[in-house]
Amino acid sequence: MKLSFFLTILLCVFFLNCSSPSVTDEIIDEIVEEVIDDIDLPITNKKPNILLVIADDVSKDAVPNYTEGSIKANMPNLQDLMSTGITFDNAWSYPGCTPTRASIITGKYAVKTGVLEVGDQISTTETSLQKYIADNTNDTYETAIIGKWHLSNQVSDPITMGIDYYAGILSGGISNYYNWPLVENGTTTNTTEYATTKLTDLAIDWKNNQTKPWFLWLAYNAPHSPYHLAPTNLHSQGNLPNDAASIDANPLPYYLSALEALDSEMGRFLSSLSIEERANTIIIFIGDNGVPNKVVQSPYTRQTAKGSLYQGGVNVPMIVSGVGVNRINEREDALINTTDFYATIGNISGVSTTEIHNSTSFNSLLTDDNATKREFVYSEKEGAYTIRNTTYKYIKFDNGTEELYNLSIDAYETSNLINNTLTTEASTAKATLITAADNIRN
Repeated sequence: MKLSFFLTILLCVFFLNCSSPSVTDEIIDEIVEEVIDDIDLPITNKKPNILLVIADDVSKDAVPNYTEGSIKANMPNLQDLMSTGITFDNAWSYPGCTPTRASIITGKYAVKTGVLEVGDQISTTETSLQKYIADNTNDTYETAIIGKWHLSNQVSDPITMGIDYYAGILSGGISNYYNWPLVENGTTTNTTEYATTKLTDLAIDWKNNQTKPWFLWLAYNAPHSPYHLAPTNLHSQGNLPNDAASIDANPLPYYLSALEALDSEMGRFLSSLSIEERANTIIIFIGDNGVPNKVVQSPYTRQTAKGSLYQGGVNVPMIVSGVGVNRINEREDALINTTDFYATIGNISGVSTTEIHNSTSFNSLLTDDNATKREFVYSEKEGAYTIRNTTYKYIKFDNGTEELYNLSIDAYETSNLINNTLTTEASTAKATLITAADNIRN
């Protein structure tokens, strides 16, 4: 409730008391108490602010609230988003950083953009999500990407593609979290501030300067290698030895320290929002691909982690919370592709189109668990692809090898059904999945 409305109520109470002796102090106290109880629930008709947080190299085995993995990062801010929103169980990315980011910014499968592997360059002629929003909402939103770009090598490309402000790391990673090159709107300087903290500072500064609704794509490079010990105040992994030999011997706690630092800094950004801003902001959190094999945890293996088409490589954590999310502390098993962010964020910003390119909006799922859901999700890498429906998953490798799994009873792909005679159901599912993949790829 806005302060002006609160003051109006108090004035009404004052004049009512003066003009009507029958209004007792107890009645007045009741009215004031009810108003004060409601003052922390701002009412706004503004377009929602949109915060997309991308964590780098984060799968379900490291994140709270997922059953995979036994050693979890301490992430109270992410858990708060989970408790006030929706945790998605079946979100699919790509096996590597670049194609996932390309799929989000274009709403297209990698086979349609040519961005299939790390290092592939996105065409700046693609209509970015940010430009799509600007073109279809009369430039209502101010947009920024802060953090990891990893879609091309030219410092000017983010601005060329219609992003209003870019600051961060142009390439796939940095060699030192405490000493790294920062690109800001085409200019490169060196910074010695801890990367996760610096990116958050930039995000807060940019947000504080906005007078329009904003869409912030905040792409942390954490906890991507090099594995390191994050600043002590940002994690709970303890006083670990900070030497290369110790890190190489057991990189997991160092990886977790960087992930916890991400959570701490994400929390700092959220705390920088005013009550009214926070009440009018939707937050989407996702990992860009699986955990690297050096820090992977069971039930995933070194062979089914980042870079693979198995669940450990493409099934990533995803949480949505904030304004417009009416499902509180719920889980959702709908199939989600990272391409779907294009149509969904478009809907949140006011664009009416629910399907565009290879993007199907999941916006209706934020309020209705019975909303229409995708029939298939799809992912790929150079020369290989995978596709699944609610039950079966099919993988086709570049050498022609095929694998088929019933994920409803074999969630972590331990038994390739093609090694045995297929049941009628499995055979039908395989044919259906191949047909759907052919339609996507042709």
